[in-house]
Amino acid sequence: MDQAGTSQGVFSRMTAAGWLAGLREDYEQIFVKGWSPYLGAILLVIVTSALISSGLFWGVYGGLKLWGDWFNNFIGLGPLLGIKNELQSPLLHRISLMDLTLVIGAFCAALLAGQFRINRPPPLEFVTGALGGSLMGIGASLAGGCTTGGFFTPLTFASPAGWAMWAGLLGGAFLGLKALLWTMEHVGWGTAAPAMTAASPLKRLYPLFGLAVFLLVAWWATRWFTSDDQRLASRGIIIAAGFALGFILHRSRFCFSRVFREPFMTGEGTMTKAMILALVLGIPVSSLLLQQETVDPYLAIPATFWLGSVLGGVVFGIGMVFAGGCASGSLWRMGEGHLKLWVAVFFFGWNGSVFSAIVKRWDLLTREMSLDLVEVSRVGRQVFLPDVFGGWGWAYLLSLVILGIWYLLVRYNESTNRFTVL
Repeated sequence: MDQAGTSQGVFSRMTAAGWLAGLREDYEQIFVKGWSPYLGAILLVIVTSALISSGLFWGVYGGLKLWGDWFNNFIGLGPLLGIKNELQSPLLHRISLMDLTLVIGAFCAALLAGQFRINRPPPLEFVTGALGGSLMGIGASLAGGCTTGGFFTPLTFASPAGWAMWAGLLGGAFLGLKALLWTMEHVGWGTAAPAMTAASPLKRLYPLFGLAVFLLVAWWATRWFTSDDQRLASRGIIIAAGFALGFILHRSRFCFSRVFREPFMTGEGTMTKAMILALVLGIPVSSLLLQQETVDPYLAIPATFWLGSVLGGVVFGIGMVFAGGCASGSLWRMGEGHLKLWVAVFFFGWNGSVFSAIVKRWDLLTREMSLDLVEVSRVGRQVFLPDVFGGWGWAYLLSLVILGIWYLLVRYNESTNRFTVL
């Protein structure tokens, strides 16, 4: 009897140990090990489609520009630049709130993975981050959006402005890599990395902190979503979507900058092919939602086709190579502790605000309504392909042909390194 009791106790302990080991293995698989970029692309489409079905869409630059406007008013440049005194709260502005919660989502993911760390780069990296962020601010102003609002979202909303910026981004990434290589070869100042800091003694508690962040955001989103205030209720959806985007982007390491940079830098095309998958899925899904009139497509289409989109893409492409991340990529890297990207985002928002204010005085980006009831500016116009072609068929065909050519070129480059600059 005593032996049977002892055996049963040992078996129970072994069962409990195995159960705990299994839980730990599942946790690491989901929250610690990296997700496939292809999974990230699919989840990205799901979240952005949910936004469209709610009458919203994904953007980044508008929020960063608002932060720059606030800063310019704070340092006294606002009146000189013509920025209005009364600005919308960053917590209520739709895109700003999405940006903030994207950073929080990435921060939560980094904590749960035990990967959060304050990363201090060499001094030169702060300079390139500031330069890259400034160029991204200028490029996004010209294109009417960053890689999100000027490229990805317009494409899912059937606007050729996205393809025009795509062409500019490819050229900008190529030129940016050439310029960055020259900098690395000729500038020796500030390249020594600072001493590594010891890991935080609280690192073992990071998963608990991450869980606390998740619960707080869930409470925040629920409280606003169930509010009687319709505006707060819609912002509750944005909190959840922004958090999910940050979490997904961090876990899958999905980065628009790598989409355009990696084929030229290393020949590796996985992230580019993941982006192609996202567009192959996102374009038809978004079109079905747009045909249900969930949102007015012209709200997400910049008046920059084609000149502003191409020029903005070139400038933005150069900037994102120097910064080490695009707009959304910089935000989620901020969440995991990269100080260089904090600098890049600061200069992105600040110079985006300054440049937008300056060119507004030139009427370069001033929007007017044309006789066709679409917005036009000196750098382009709004173009919605189903209206141009009289239906969706040709819009689908054009997108699929360009995506197919892009895929074939990327696949060819993976095998031959034909387009690499290193």
